[in-house]
Amino acid sequence: MKSRRIFTAALALATFAMAAPAIAEAQAFPSKPIKFVVPFSPGGAADVLARVVGQHVGESLGQPVVIENRTGAGGGIGAEYVARAAPDGYTLFVGSTGPLAINKSLYSKLPYDPAKDFAAVSLAVLVQNVLVVGPNVPVNSVQDVITRARGKSNGMTYASSGNGTSLHLAGELFKSMAKVDMLHVPYKGGAPAITDLMGGQVDMMFAVLPDAMPHIKAGKIRAIAVAGTERSKALPGVPTVSEAGVPGFEASAWYGFVAPAKTPPEVIQKLNAAINAALAKPEVQERLAPLGFDVVASTPQQFAAKIDSEIAKWAAVVQVSGARVD
Repeated sequence: MKSRRIFTAALALATFAMAAPAIAEAQAFPSKPIKFVVPFSPGGAADVLARVVGQHVGESLGQPVVIENRTGAGGGIGAEYVARAAPDGYTLFVGSTGPLAINKSLYSKLPYDPAKDFAAVSLAVLVQNVLVVGPNVPVNSVQDVITRARGKSNGMTYASSGNGTSLHLAGELFKSMAKVDMLHVPYKGGAPAITDLMGGQVDMMFAVLPDAMPHIKAGKIRAIAVAGTERSKALPGVPTVSEAGVPGFEASAWYGFVAPAKTPPEVIQKLNAAINAALAKPEVQERLAPLGFDVVASTPQQFAAKIDSEIAKWAAVVQVSGARVD
């Protein structure tokens, strides 16, 4: 009995000794710059969010936040990079509906698992997608889009921020529910897609409202409808797709922060507190609100539940639409 107690005590001591460095490192976090990985091109909604929030998170934690854009594969390249990063809190993914929810069903061989390879930190914002057309496309309503898309001589092309993104799938859902056929033209981010939309290379697209708003205000593209269940406060005169002719249509987006799986809970809590504090600042909300961001924030547990529910939701949408990337 005595030898058993000695063995148990020795085992406990050894376990503590092994865990002590990790505990100490978590308590000292952060001691070097933090990287926010954005899976889309500079200038897009995710990039703007990362830079606005990152500045204040850096000030709060006493370390600079570096923004790194890793584009491609519907956000998958950036997601895979973060999934394989060291779980120490120094590499975060600025995730969205596409890479964290849609890709799991859209890709047959996804090199990461959104449900298993990340630790949720905080949901940051909800954002409307908006159906926009180029300045010279002769449509003014959802019904006009449907009529033109069904026309044999005209047809329609629609851009997206990349294969597998929420904007791609919003277009596929629209095709399925409106019973039209349109040619998909993928880009490496929302910003270059909108640039070509303004230039007349494509006819329409579902754009994230923060990406589209400056160009809508400038008259360079036209907003036809928003993709949420309610009208946007930023565009109160623009109807929803559902009320404008495709009942039940809904394809909104969200953005949040995740870390690699197995990141220490103490580090997750520090990051969550810093991100939520940044989102609560009036100057941050004043910067984001005019762009169409609805700041929400959350606990890690709430965001994890949100991701799980969105994976299930978009799996059903992918199945109904028949969209595939590979």
